[in-house]
Amino acid sequence: MAAREMERVSPVFGEQLVALHHVGSTAIPGVKAKAILDLLPVVRDIEAMEALRPEFEALGYAWWHDFGMPGRRYLTLDHPQTGRRLAQLHCFQQDSLHVDRHVAFRDYLIAKPELAREYGRIKAHCAALHGDDANAYTACKNPWIRQVEFEAVKWMHAGGKSAS
Repeated sequence: MAAREMERVSPVFGEQLVALHHVGSTAIPGVKAKAILDLLPVVRDIEAMEALRPEFEALGYAWWHDFGMPGRRYLTLDHPQTGRRLAQLHCFQQDSLHVDRHVAFRDYLIAKPELAREYGRIKAHCAALHGDDANAYTACKNPWIRQVEFEAVKWMHAGGKSAS
């Protein structure tokens, strides 16, 4: 599914696209995940993405600008009949530190399956506590994620092998 959606959105970016990563839980084998794709397009100029908005909207994406995270462009794709979220694009400029943290986190958990299993347990625990409150669920798992992201970025910069 990720490969199909990446193939569908890539042409819209044109020469702006530097890289396109599949990130989030659906990109990490063995981690339970909602069936929502998290894709991370890396672009040359985040401001230039504004001109692409109509093309993304024509593909069915909703445009949320930075959605509270300066330097990002956030787009969501929902199923037209059910309204169920299908995909999210977290677009960042090529020099953004957010690119490293997302890609490093994914690659680190792929390289360390025991840590991926721990992440699955953290997610299950937080879902059991906050199943109906997405903000509380995110707040519950964020301390663990932030700590592992820190370790993952150090690992990546020390020569950790990338999975992509």
